[in-house]
Amino acid sequence: MIISSTKQLAQYRETAKISTEILWQLHEATKVGVTPLSIDTLADKLCRQYSVKPNFKGVGHKKNPYAFVTCISVNDTVVHGIPQDIPLMEGDLVKVDFGLEYKGLHTDHCFTVGIGKLADRDKKLLTTGRYAILTAAQQAITGKYTGDLGHIMETTAHQEGFSVTEQYVGHGIGHSLHEEPQLPAWGEPGTGTLLQKGMVLCVEAQLLAGSNEVYLASDGWSVKTSDGGKAVMFEFMVIVGDSKPEFLTPTATWPLLV
Repeated sequence: MIISSTKQLAQYRETAKISTEILWQLHEATKVGVTPLSIDTLADKLCRQYSVKPNFKGVGHKKNPYAFVTCISVNDTVVHGIPQDIPLMEGDLVKVDFGLEYKGLHTDHCFTVGIGKLADRDKKLLTTGRYAILTAAQQAITGKYTGDLGHIMETTAHQEGFSVTEQYVGHGIGHSLHEEPQLPAWGEPGTGTLLQKGMVLCVEAQLLAGSNEVYLASDGWSVKTSDGGKAVMFEFMVIVGDSKPEFLTPTATWPLLV
């Protein structure tokens, strides 16, 4: 979607504000001893409270539609994790992905937190992940290319000894959950889609501690690392601007450790 009027901008800001408020409450609920399933139940309750439609529930193939409001991926689950009824433990890396639809506009954003005390490498993975994706999102300005942003995410990860997944990418968003352009977390500067003022983008990446090889679990949704290593994910919604983007979902300063 390309925002072309002040009315559209105001509507998207309103939608994103609600989504960010809900995601913050999920962040506050993510702590040791809490189950991902209970966090998902809270998300469902909040969607009803705010009179919004959860974005993920019911998507996918009709034979196996997604049955939850959030995707909560723990440790070696990279993305699309089904919320489990297993209490979170100290040392876990927990990714909470959430989106909604309100007045015909969609949101999609994600944070990762570490539960309690983390191993040094896990802490490095967590901080590098947010830094890489935030730095890329800050370059969502007119005249840049998707490859410019992807290159930032990929090189930042590699410089710290981590990898990025190639199968799952950022994307445009607006009247649908997934729109053009695709925005991979890898690429070369000056390649891909030229960014235009007003484009609404979800800038995201999954950083993996080891190999970037992944596989689909038997539940048909959860994507896991092939080597059992941990992963983090962050996703920011931005509007492309002439000199700097507008962050619709300002989550970049939220605590990384809970």
